[in-house]
Amino acid sequence: MAVDSILSSPLGPPACEKDAKALQFIEEMTRNADSVQENVLSQILSRNAQTEYLQRYNLNGATDRETFKSKIPMVTYEDLQPLIQRIANGDRSPILSAHPVSEFLTSSGTSAGERKLMPTIKEELDRRQLLYSLLMPVMNLYVKGLDKGKGLYFLFIKSETQTPGGLLARPVLTSYYKSDHFKTRPYDPYNVYTSPNEAILCPDSFQSMYTQMLCGLYERKQVLRVGAVFASGLLRAIRFLQLNWQQLAEDIRTGSLNPKVTDQSIRECMTRVVRPDPELADFIAKECSKDNWERIITRIWPNTKYLDVIVTGAMAQYIPTLDYYSGGLPKACTMYASSECYFGLNLNPMCKPSEVSYTIMPNMAYFEFLPHEPNSTGSTRDSPPGLVDLADVEIGKEYELVITTYAGLCRYRVGDILRVTGFHNSAPQFQFVRRKNVLLSIDSDKTDEAELQAAVENASRLLREFNTSVVEYTSYADTKTIPGHYVIYWELLGKDSGNSPSDQVLEQCCLAMEESLNSVYRQCRVADNSIGPLEIRVVRNGTFEELMDYAISRGASINQYKVPRCVSFTPIMELLDSRVVSSHFSPSLPQWTPERRR
Repeated sequence: MAVDSILSSPLGPPACEKDAKALQFIEEMTRNADSVQENVLSQILSRNAQTEYLQRYNLNGATDRETFKSKIPMVTYEDLQPLIQRIANGDRSPILSAHPVSEFLTSSGTSAGERKLMPTIKEELDRRQLLYSLLMPVMNLYVKGLDKGKGLYFLFIKSETQTPGGLLARPVLTSYYKSDHFKTRPYDPYNVYTSPNEAILCPDSFQSMYTQMLCGLYERKQVLRVGAVFASGLLRAIRFLQLNWQQLAEDIRTGSLNPKVTDQSIRECMTRVVRPDPELADFIAKECSKDNWERIITRIWPNTKYLDVIVTGAMAQYIPTLDYYSGGLPKACTMYASSECYFGLNLNPMCKPSEVSYTIMPNMAYFEFLPHEPNSTGSTRDSPPGLVDLADVEIGKEYELVITTYAGLCRYRVGDILRVTGFHNSAPQFQFVRRKNVLLSIDSDKTDEAELQAAVENASRLLREFNTSVVEYTSYADTKTIPGHYVIYWELLGKDSGNSPSDQVLEQCCLAMEESLNSVYRQCRVADNSIGPLEIRVVRNGTFEELMDYAISRGASINQYKVPRCVSFTPIMELLDSRVVSSHFSPSLPQWTPERRR
């Protein structure tokens, strides 16, 4: 099979024999997407035939699509939660999966305000590793010479807990970075990082970031790509450099390591890195002391060819800021994945962010697609006849992703809304549209309308003694600041002008809202420093009536108009901001401790 035809790449054939095999694998999987899917489903159903979950639906050993579709219902996390809780509590019987659950992956999606627990099995690490192994062979088709330098990636682990049954519960990337698949990965000249494993695996975010930045500065001329998982993470690294460049330059000047870095494994590995380099220290001081930080990435790392960050979905809001700091470098979104399953990859990684499409790899799980109708309110327990197979989706249509995994999730609604943009061979390509029902997101947080409403209600209780209430509200995720933060617009009605709530009371309202938001948000605020203090902007009376008038002038029906609970349209933002009478920020951090799994 000719693998150099896999993509319409301007660079022609694969970079090496290993790449050729990877590209050939992509070609084989996508040419035969439907038969691969049929085999995947058969494997999942046969191996899990004796599980409590599948036996509940009387499949009687059947492994064909027709029986599966007629008997197995579509489900949400809430449907499976009692079974997942039994596994978490120590029940080792084959409940969802015939293979033992090795750990739980904590999803950043929320359920009743907390992280979801996604069961996984050991072999899923092999599947994730397989998808990772396909990324650079594709990238090498588009960018030459990546074996001649290194990648500066800001990668971090997050907190983990144990369930009552003794299983670890942690984010999927923490699981991967702590695995032998990552720690003892074979040397690959196309995939070398400046960050040592010891820095990536340090649980203290300051020490980890400091060390990774220091290594990146020492090797600034070897850096060919700069990245983080999310766009927000890369901007946080730039902000970290703004705040800490003087100490970093001093360490480079003297060949020492900041005493705040106390992790012994880091200090040991950094003895091989740190060395006195006054010339480099002077250069960093000269560049970082300038008021203008435009193009700072290419000024400090001049050989950077692209940024490797996710800028789709909620992360698209960071594109202008990334362009400012990088001078408009290409932004490569290489893969599409979640805690539940890794899905696919971008076969044209150097395209514009607005054109990013992911090709679903049909060997990763069994995929179905629920046609997305924004206003439908159908039951999730039924098995709708409308579910469409991977090979049968239609270009231009939107679908909600539904998966059946080797780890035992069956016809599970992921909550991602995707739009079909085309096909590679017989495998469809999807644009990520958004998470279903998510209003606000800065980093890995996801806040929906119900949660925002509850937070506003809790905070507004503090206004009662002043005979004041929240008449209307809306919100937006402000990403112009680093880190970004939630902005909530409040229109207040006070019945006693002589007894208005003070600035301090409104600041406490900000904190009360933060205390009401889910643990993912609070972890981002407290442990990760990836979200700034929540802000309430009080607007003058009548503002939301003006907002309705504006919407009606643009064609909205006066009978069906509803106040949008999240706004991003520039004229609306300008109207709201022109009516602000006072701004208030949360005065302290909300409470957060790693969740205890009961």
